[in-house]
Amino acid sequence: MTTTAPALKDQPRPVPSGTLLPRDDAARRAELKVMKRVATGLLVVAFLVFVAARLLEPRYPWLGFVRATAEASLVGGLADWFAVTALFRKPLGLPIPHTAIIQTQKDRIGHVLANFVQNHFLSRDALTNKLRSMHLSERVARWLSDPEHSTSIARHLAVGVAQAVQTLPEADARDLIRESAMARLQALQLAPVLGNLLSAVATDDRHQALLDEALGLVRDALQTNREDLRQKIREESPWWLPGIIDDEFHRRIMEAAHRLIEEVAADRDHPLRLKFDVAFRDFVDRLKHSPKVIARTEELKEDLLGHPVVEEFAATLWDRARTAAARFSSQGDGAAIQPLARGISALGDSLLENDQRRAELDDFVTDFIAALVEQHRHEVGDLISQTVRRWDPEIAAQRIELAVGRDLQFIRLNGTLVGGLAGLVIYTVSKLVGGF
Repeated sequence: MTTTAPALKDQPRPVPSGTLLPRDDAARRAELKVMKRVATGLLVVAFLVFVAARLLEPRYPWLGFVRATAEASLVGGLADWFAVTALFRKPLGLPIPHTAIIQTQKDRIGHVLANFVQNHFLSRDALTNKLRSMHLSERVARWLSDPEHSTSIARHLAVGVAQAVQTLPEADARDLIRESAMARLQALQLAPVLGNLLSAVATDDRHQALLDEALGLVRDALQTNREDLRQKIREESPWWLPGIIDDEFHRRIMEAAHRLIEEVAADRDHPLRLKFDVAFRDFVDRLKHSPKVIARTEELKEDLLGHPVVEEFAATLWDRARTAAARFSSQGDGAAIQPLARGISALGDSLLENDQRRAELDDFVTDFIAALVEQHRHEVGDLISQTVRRWDPEIAAQRIELAVGRDLQFIRLNGTLVGGLAGLVIYTVSKLVGGF
């Protein structure tokens, strides 16, 4: 706040070209200018009143009280103008010692500010207390449980994944799918897994349903290929055997086969079922424990993995993934993301219902953030200190003046008013004492 000598009027120093100001600096500058005018105007009024009272006091002695009040107001206002102005620049441009405090002590102020922030704002206790009072897990849970928010998260996740999928090179993606699948299958011993699966099928004799299906397939195959079977019997029988005998032989075979199928289907204790049960369980046991069967299964698995159908399967998966990704990126398929949205919302509801889980989550987040900030708070302090050190002294003073200068003008106003009141009291007391 520089004041010109003739009118004691503060004029803001121009900001050097190329300096970027925050969006609200124009409003702050206007408010500061108004407050400077008010404070200076009150000082000018005190000066004019002092001059007038001083000239008229010989004629009107009672104006001594007015003169003393205006004189003290003028002194108080000038003193406070000097003090406030000296914070930011040299009053009237004069090389008075210990003025332009912010400009000359900018680096020390930045260092003190950095230490204050890192020791009092970024301390572990301060951060822990603040984070615990925020109840972060409850806020997050309530936010997630809102269907609108969960749908928005699901949509962003889906679109993000979709865009990531679309950016992957096609050949590399197919190789990744194929190699991942093959690595999993190669690491997996297939025979014991099949054995466990079939053991589960054999529970409560459910594997007998497999025999029923097989018998049905045989019956259908016999019926469908009835004439082909008759022709095959004729071709394989001796030439001298009459055709009527071939037909009879064919009829009896068909009848015997159908009768056997019906008997097995109707009788749960049929010998054929018992043999199938023994064979099935023996096969399951060999899948689990026979080194020979396990090795043979692994050979079949390797042959299958080397088949071109695996490459085609990987290509098909990738094509479907790209198609779905393109749909999500362009349309944001609302129906497809609903399961994910419901899952996110359910996660929020689950956290809201579980106080212990929220407390554990709060403890984890609080400890993590507090430890992270405590570990790097010195870097924050260095950032503040170095940033202030890089500021131009004039620009630093102007920034601080814009931030607090308006409030400092009230010091000038108060100094003028309180000084006048003090001058009135002192003059009055002096008159009273002198009267005694």
